[in-house]
Formats: sequence, C-alpha cells, structure tokens
Amino acid sequence: MKVLVLTITRLAWFVPTLLGLLLVTFTISHVIPADPVALVAGDLATPAQVEELRVKLGLDKPLPLQFLHYLGRLARGDMGVSLYTTRPIVEDLARRLPATIELTLGAMAFSIVVGIPVGVVSALWRNSVLDHLLRVVTVAGLAIASFWLGIMLQLLVAMRLGWTPLNGRIKGFPPEPITTLYLVDALLTWDLRAFQSALSHLALPALTLAFPALATLVRFTRAGVLDVMQSNFVLYERAMGIPPSVITWKYILRSALTSTVTQIGLLFGILLAGAVVTETVFDWPGIGTYAVNSIIRSDYSAIMGFTVWAGAIFIVVNLLVDIAHSFIDPRETVR
Repeated sequence: MKVLVLTITRLAWFVPTLLGLLLVTFTISHVIPADPVALVAGDLATPAQVEELRVKLGLDKPLPLQFLHYLGRLARGDMGVSLYTTRPIVEDLARRLPATIELTLGAMAFSIVVGIPVGVVSALWRNSVLDHLLRVVTVAGLAIASFWLGIMLQLLVAMRLGWTPLNGRIKGFPPEPITTLYLVDALLTWDLRAFQSALSHLALPALTLAFPALATLVRFTRAGVLDVMQSNFVLYERAMGIPPSVITWKYILRSALTSTVTQIGLLFGILLAGAVVTETVFDWPGIGTYAVNSIIRSDYSAIMGFTVWAGAIFIVVNLLVDIAHSFIDPRETVR
C-alpha cells in the first residue's frame, strides 16, 4: 500500500515537472540570436522565400502561441519533424536512444559496483594513507572536466597503447537486434565477436562518464558508513561477538545506503546530461550527439524532443529510486 501511494504521489508531479522543463527549454532555445529558417533555406534563398518557409513552419507566430501549439501536438504524440534530417523526431530519438541508455547504464553500473565497496573500505580505514588517497581521487573526480578526461583517455589508452578503439559503438555489423542494446543482444544471440567489439568500444566513454558519479558515490557511502558505525546497535552487535565482516556488509551497509540510493537517482540525471559531452568526444551515436547537432543548427523541435525524452527518463528513474529507497529503509514515510 505504501509503495502504491508513493508511486501515485510521484506520478502526480510528472506532468507539472515536465511542463516546467519544456517551458524553460522552449524559452531559452527561442531567444538565442539565430534564425533556423534562414539556415534551412540556405544562402541563395530570397527574403520572400525565407518568410514563406517561416510561415509554413509556423515560426511566424508569437512565442506563447507557438508553445501552446507545440503542447497540443505533443499531447497527440507528435514531436514534429527535424529541420535537417527531415524525419519525424520520434524516429530519430528512438533510433539513437538505445546507445545512450547502454552508455548511461554501463557508467552507472561501474560507478555502483566500484564506488560503494570503495566507500566502505575508505570508511573502515578512516584517516589512513589509503583513505587520504581515495579522498584525493574523489575530489579530482568531481573537479576534472569530462571532455578533458575523455580526450586524455583517447590519447593514452586508444592511440598510444592501442587497448581500445578510439570512437564509435561497434566495429563491423551489430548483433541481431532484440533489445537494441548491443551487449545484451550479443549475449542473447551468443555473438561473442560482437560482444567483445561492443564492450571495447563502450569501455572508454563509460569510464569517462562514470568518473564523477563514482567519486560522488564513494564520498556518500563513506559518510554514511561512518555515521552508522557510531550507532548503538553496531556496538551491541560487536559485543555479541558477530564477525566484523558480517556487521559491516550486512548491517552497517544497509543502513548507510539510504542516502547513497537517493544520490543514485540524482546521478542518473547528471549522467544523462554528461552523456551529451561524452558522446560528442567519442562520436557515440546517441541522443547526446543528436542534441548537440540540433543546438548548433537551432533545430527547435529536435531540441524540445530531446528535452521531453530526457526529462521523462529522469522522472521515471527517480520514481524507481524512491521505490527502492522505501524497501531499503521501511521507516521512511511518504511526504
């Protein structure tokens, strides 16, 4: 019952949140000093032809009216047509979204698998040389720009050492599409060549994208574990003679993960935003590169389409995180 109430409460905020996001994005994208109609028409178009095209695209109307018309189309599932690909934006995003999802999930999985244990170790060895070293690395992870880290990894790992490909998503033909996630499809079809190629292409961009999230999870896990270690129930379990490893990984970690799990939901949104830069550096064919190209070309409808999809994914992920949070800490109440 509690999970149902939580789900309904969060879904009730879905439309207002997405509407506010669309309003901000629409306003910003339309006040920049660029004329997409003139860019589409080309340098040889006459002023009359440019105005005719502007009327055809509906960009001659006031901004509030354009926004209302866009919301009406969006309610019918119509995101419009890209000015440059001339394809429906839904099709463009649907074709590119699996690449972004695979990159984001890979980065998140790496951050969780590595970040939480490292945070626990850092807390257990508090103020040791290892702890200080890990704290320096985490601060660096939050300070280093993703585009710089990506370029450095390309120069060192891909170009000098030759361990991974420089860019792209896969070499040769992709596996038979089932989920459209290359790693999953390669395993389902037992295509080891495609799996190895997809994994090697994913390694560097996922590591670049994961580094700030990894640093954040280490710091939050460390702080949570240190706080729980001072609790009375931990002292009681130690007095009962329970092995330290059991106390740490079964009792302390579960209580300490409350803030960490909440942070994971926020980090997913950060990873989606960071994917825009990472995909551009590694020429990753996801919605991030699509968004960058749309911004450069002032393709308003494509920019709005990307905003809708990214916002919806972020809201759904945070809902799932809230549900997981309620299972980890049943004492939490719906607010």
